[in-house]
Amino acid sequence: MHKRITRRNFLGTTSALAAAPLLSPLASFAQGTQAAPKGPAIWSLLLHLGQNMWGDASTAYTPPVDYMTWDYDFWKEVTETMAQSGLNMVVIDLGEAIKYESHPEIATKGAWSVEQLREDLARLRKLGLEPIPKLNFSACHDLWLGEYARMVSTKKYYEVCSDLIKEVTEIFDKPRFFHLGYDEETFGHQRTYDYIVIRQNELWKHDFLFFINECEKNQTRPWIWADYYWNHKDFLNWAPKSIVMSNWYYSLDFDLNSEDKDNVNYVQTFLDLDKAGFDQIPTGSNWSNDENFGLLVKFCKENLSSERLLGYLQTNWHFEHENPKQHILNSIKLEAEAKY
Repeated sequence: MHKRITRRNFLGTTSALAAAPLLSPLASFAQGTQAAPKGPAIWSLLLHLGQNMWGDASTAYTPPVDYMTWDYDFWKEVTETMAQSGLNMVVIDLGEAIKYESHPEIATKGAWSVEQLREDLARLRKLGLEPIPKLNFSACHDLWLGEYARMVSTKKYYEVCSDLIKEVTEIFDKPRFFHLGYDEETFGHQRTYDYIVIRQNELWKHDFLFFINECEKNQTRPWIWADYYWNHKDFLNWAPKSIVMSNWYYSLDFDLNSEDKDNVNYVQTFLDLDKAGFDQIPTGSNWSNDENFGLLVKFCKENLSSERLLGYLQTNWHFEHENPKQHILNSIKLEAEAKY
């Protein structure tokens, strides 16, 4: 499984579709943004500055929090350790942890001001870490949106999401990438929740392309989790090639002849994305074991085209309010070992 689980509401109707700009997936995106500079390989870590990407009332695996959970000294320790260990990118899941000027109502208690965030981004760059923003717009992981999480696919929803992407790209000075999340929007991941939202078919595609367009018109390259492809094999036929794909896999079995057909599907996705011509940042984790990331790097180096393999992303999925200090620091250590 991936991270946690989540919730949301379904207000997408024909009229809701009409409320958002209609997009032409081929005309608008086939040419996409300018190609991101390849540069050195990316060695990145995902950190959750915000915490409310999972949960629905009391049924959540990870309950929502109403306060800023990160201790800044620990935040500095983690990021400084990243730089000292040879990592060069930090993906920051912002969520409710920022007092956005466009929508301050989203912020939790103690959220950073925009100025505080700008100051920390400058510090990260001085350390040699490229900061990349992440806002997860999957209806399974958008508790951070507050009341707007119950307005999915409405006119107001599109307006708010557009405002946030524009503001965040400005705060990050037009970052090379913008991670949109967009994973696990299924009934299975939300089955225990009080409030469920699942976009399907043309609505899912419409909203997905809406977010891709919002990134590109703000001159940043969209980056997503690629698990939608696991159960929708036509996805690669129409998804814009400008998208950076992160297929995530956290287990130990990389055998394509394995009897575990689910694992085969997950691992085969790396090869399918490569064959289809997508740039990739494969993603591993120490969420359930310490061996995955090294095995992931080995498999990808041996099987993927070097020109489309931009680098790697390490995740840990243990959150600051759970006091997982050693778990997070260990995720950095494991990535450094895989690099060298």
